Amino acid sequence: MTDADPAIIDELLQNALEIQHLGLREERPDDRLDTDALVDVLRHRELFEALYGSPLDRRDLEARLDVSRATSHRFTRWLEAEGYAERVDGVYHLTGEGEIVGEAVVGFERKIRTADRLAPLLDVICEDHRDFVVEPFEDATVTVATPADPYAPVTRFLTLLRDCDRFRGFNTTHMIPPGLADIYGGDGDPFADCEAELIYLPDVVETLGDDEGGFRRAIDGDHLTLLTRDALPYGLALFDGDDRNRVGIGGYDEETGTMRVFVDTDTALARAWAERVYETFRRDSTPLEAG
Repeated sequence: MTDADPAIIDELLQNALEIQHLGLREERPDDRLDTDALVDVLRHRELFEALYGSPLDRRDLEARLDVSRATSHRFTRWLEAEGYAERVDGVYHLTGEGEIVGEAVVGFERKIRTADRLAPLLDVICEDHRDFVVEPFEDATVTVATPADPYAPVTRFLTLLRDCDRFRGFNTTHMIPPGLADIYGGDGDPFADCEAELIYLPDVVETLGDDEGGFRRAIDGDHLTLLTRDALPYGLALFDGDDRNRVGIGGYDEETGTMRVFVDTDTALARAWAERVYETFRRDSTPLEAG
């Protein structure tokens, strides 16, 4: 896994904040693009993809798109008429405007596809916390609870937990309910094989402190650090290991508190985003006093 460019994370978070604060503004009718024009651009998505960063002559364009000569003529006429491409020495290049439009088309399709995959998670994330961005999770593993396997998300989480040497997260209680903690880990301690730092709501920490099972033993040991914060969004989990570094997001049922979906990935972009979000919440948390 390579490091992610911090500038990319900044751009993603800034874009999320702008959308959160500005919302879907009502534009004046004369400021909006014609719907047919938008659909026409999307209809030519593969054309933009073929030419983006790779100027082609007409024959190469036909081969790349597997279209007839007549169709390629229609495509190139449309590009030139719209100002999205120009022909230089028999080769078609996207113009500056064409490159921006091409980026938007490809990004639009990718975001729609990602939103569809992450729908089970997006449906249960608290609406007041829009710092979650979907782009780093476009190829993530999505595990959903079903009637046939209601504990599938918990099982996925526990599998990753067993393989890690260090675990950090917030609002992860429902990823491994206290009752299940006695089943996993050495002596019922779910964190027996790793160093853990967790941020929980104050009342959750109080409940865990009264538990006599695995969580109690973890709290009494020297490998679990607890912090508290008055409000937390979704569940965030960071798994560190020699062979496996992953980031997980958990979504919970509002009425029962059970984990309905767990999404995890090992991309550098997701890791950088998760580190930043975790440290933001950590700075505003209170360490639990010993005893």
